[in-house]
Amino acid sequence: MTVHLALLVGYSVALVALGLWIARRVRSSADFFVAGRALTAPLLFSTVLAANIGAGTTIGAAGVGYRDGISAWWWNGAAAIGSLGLAFVVGPRIWRIASTHNLYTAGDFLEWRYGRPVRGAIASLIWLGTLSILAGQLIGGAAILTVVAHVPREAGVIVSALVMTTYFVAGGLLSSAWVNAVQLVVITIGFVVAVPIVVGRAGGLSTITSATVPAGFGDFFYSSGSRSGWTFLMLLGPAFVISPGLLQKAYGAVNERTLRVGIGGQAVAQALFAFLPPLLGMAARATNPHITDMNVVLPTVLLEQLPLTIGALALAAVYSAEVSTCDAILFMLATSLSQDLYKRFWRPDATDRQLLRVARIAAVAGAAGGIVLALRLQTVVDALGIFYTLLGASLFVPVLGGLFVRAAGMLEAIAAIVAGVSAALASRFIAHPPLWWLDASVTGLAASAAAFLIVLAVRGRSKL
Repeated sequence: MTVHLALLVGYSVALVALGLWIARRVRSSADFFVAGRALTAPLLFSTVLAANIGAGTTIGAAGVGYRDGISAWWWNGAAAIGSLGLAFVVGPRIWRIASTHNLYTAGDFLEWRYGRPVRGAIASLIWLGTLSILAGQLIGGAAILTVVAHVPREAGVIVSALVMTTYFVAGGLLSSAWVNAVQLVVITIGFVVAVPIVVGRAGGLSTITSATVPAGFGDFFYSSGSRSGWTFLMLLGPAFVISPGLLQKAYGAVNERTLRVGIGGQAVAQALFAFLPPLLGMAARATNPHITDMNVVLPTVLLEQLPLTIGALALAAVYSAEVSTCDAILFMLATSLSQDLYKRFWRPDATDRQLLRVARIAAVAGAAGGIVLALRLQTVVDALGIFYTLLGASLFVPVLGGLFVRAAGMLEAIAAIVAGVSAALASRFIAHPPLWWLDASVTGLAASAAAFLIVLAVRGRSKL
């Protein structure tokens, strides 16, 4: 066993042990779903930031940086911008509603605001779409194990799934929040130490942005024919304002000020972190220009360009990022199935114990579905793109409309969901347009907003 593999194994065991130890404090569904609404600003900061730094923001962003250069900042930067919207616009308002009406999930809010059909539609869509983002994290974890120990992709996917499923199923949000705090320390130290060394060995910033790289490599606003650069803002920004997993973490805050400080602070931290993976990808392009698999760019450069001990720490940081996001995704899967579907539509009289059991079963089933999908999709970016497009097209307009448009009702929400998802699917799988403004995420969001406003206007006139 190599030093790198030994550290990854030991680190994974430690995360599971910590999660199981914290899980002893979980006594009710409130502890599992919203951590008893007792998350302090530091815990909220760490659990949201750790959830936001995953396979896309590390392996995916480094791969895009390898291909397109510094404009890959926008993968993380778009998430940071969206998080500011959650911290200061959506979060405080929806926290007040959640605490007043004892809401646990985004589905609870949608039913409270629009009715059961909207809740059921969104819960079903999100549960299916969330499997794709889970698959993306598992692809990232498997890539690390493949580079470090030549573990077959199939085995790497399964091992990564087992690690994160074990500690999440035991303790839910409470376990995740404390485990995420540890993971965040490892992520921060690993990347802060690795970047200067790797960039220095590649010849410095002037070398990695030299004329030998593709056009636009040093352009912060560059966008290639495939999605990259600032166009990530269209895909990712809305998703990080209304992501069910992030909304639920916001529900767990002690109060509104804690929410603003915790989530706002992590947005700033993520904007700064956003420079690191692209720089590593750009350095990899300078030192190893023949990599063909974007998934292995980051683990390859960390393994080859860093001293043994530092390389092992950096790889642990990347693996930690994948696992920390996986538990946030399981959070969405568990709550959507148990709260939004099982309790609301199948067993309204379910006891607290039954609800916890279904949530844990849902997490395990979601992990299994993520494994199957991870074995079929090719790259982290491919997998995450499906989820973020679906999330923006289906949920962004109904949530914001429910919070800020008092006259909006069920018809507006359903019209927005149907139009948004239909337009996104048509754009992605039928039209294949070359223009960014006809991209699936843009067309889905635009169609959703247009349908919402049209129905609102028609209903308003009918009342005159």
